[in-house]
Amino acid sequence: MYHPKMVEFDEKMKALFDRIDHELEDRWHGEFSLRWNRPKRGVTANPESDGLFNVQAYFTPGYGSRLGRGYGVDIDIATHEDVPPETRDRIERFVRDRLEALLPEAFPDRELRVERDGPVWKIVGDLSLGRA
Repeated sequence: MYHPKMVEFDEKMKALFDRIDHELEDRWHGEFSLRWNRPKRGVTANPESDGLFNVQAYFTPGYGSRLGRGYGVDIDIATHEDVPPETRDRIERFVRDRLEALLPEAFPDRELRVERDGPVWKIVGDLSLGRA
């Protein structure tokens, strides 16, 4: 069983990443072919499971990280084609910029920021559940 505030936080985070997934699909649709086993956009009920992108966050306790705990940002481009490094960089910067713009909207009572933590972008800041 999960804490109700954690469930609410996770639902907001999922909705935020689904929104960014849709924006990525709109912007880069057709630039790369899908993996042979990946459904076309909109075929499944979950944007993580279809289309060219799967973008999501995963919690990390941050052991050994200068930033500590947070949510790592995973950006999967579902293609077998080589994605040029400059295109990959543009996509990552797009996701970072959208997170910076949308986090205050999704979590207005929290101070969250997006920072580079080694090879990944990471959401850090107030991850507390508040008072139980």
